[in-house]
Amino acid sequence: MKAAGQIEVGQPDPFLAPALGAALADWLAQIAALQGVAATTVEAYRRDVARYLKFLSMHRGGAEGLAAVARTSQSELRAWMAEERSRGLSARSLARGLSAVKGFTAWAADRTGMDATTVLSARGPKFRRKLPRPLSEDGAAALLETIGDDAREDWIAARDVAIVTLLYGLGLRISEALSLTGASQPLPPVLRITGKGGKTRLVPVIPAVAKAVAAYVSLCPYDLAPDAPLFRGARGGPVNPRLIQSATERARLRLGLPATATPHALRHSFATHLLSAGGDLRAIQELLGHSSLSTTQAYTAVDAARLMEVYEKAHPRA
Repeated sequence: MKAAGQIEVGQPDPFLAPALGAALADWLAQIAALQGVAATTVEAYRRDVARYLKFLSMHRGGAEGLAAVARTSQSELRAWMAEERSRGLSARSLARGLSAVKGFTAWAADRTGMDATTVLSARGPKFRRKLPRPLSEDGAAALLETIGDDAREDWIAARDVAIVTLLYGLGLRISEALSLTGASQPLPPVLRITGKGGKTRLVPVIPAVAKAVAAYVSLCPYDLAPDAPLFRGARGGPVNPRLIQSATERARLRLGLPATATPHALRHSFATHLLSAGGDLRAIQELLGHSSLSTTQAYTAVDAARLMEVYEKAHPRA
């Protein structure tokens, strides 16, 4: 039986021709194993590429092999994208689908020796990336103080406080916080985090975070073995991210915070507040685990007054 959140990437898609279904399963298994792609992302890739392969089979009047997939023409690719848009797929989702198709096609071309330049050079639809909105410093502090107010037991309240403190205090993703094991406690001065794509980064642990986690550990009724999850649900299993999202939503409603006050907004607030306080953008990039500085720039929001202050200090003619 597979664990929650996992998919059986080694199994062929029953709705595809056997050869293509097996090839898709092999590619998914490879990216899951070698690239450290999250199970939810792998499942999204499977759906995207499976729809693409089914479209090619119908468009060409029958199933074809891997080499034929690599030879996809520009007109066929455009027809597939047009069909995807016609069924209501957003530009953002189509761009993700095209990225998955390119990855599979490159893999197919490598195995068949075919030239896949047409597909690999295709440009996806343009879309405006939605920027996350940070909480104010007061709003973030209030959320941390009240997140555990509805908890049934003191140790669960301490758990929720510890998790959201990790998000805001260290800039972790919720998946990163929940992936910590008993071996992480007590928190060291510098925490090694494995993020997206299996990339690791070192994050300094501030006292407030260490204190919040220690408070949870002292109250948790379960044995926090080194190889077991650090954060536990009421019955002792791993914490479902939805529990933290729900606790955050209840606290948000009590405090009158906007709907954008989510667990992920705390990570964004961490970056924005650091930058507002004079933090170096590249240092923040390292703390967040972004591979590109442009991602960090889009991820952080600083008000006009702060930007003008930086401008006046740095510009040679100011």
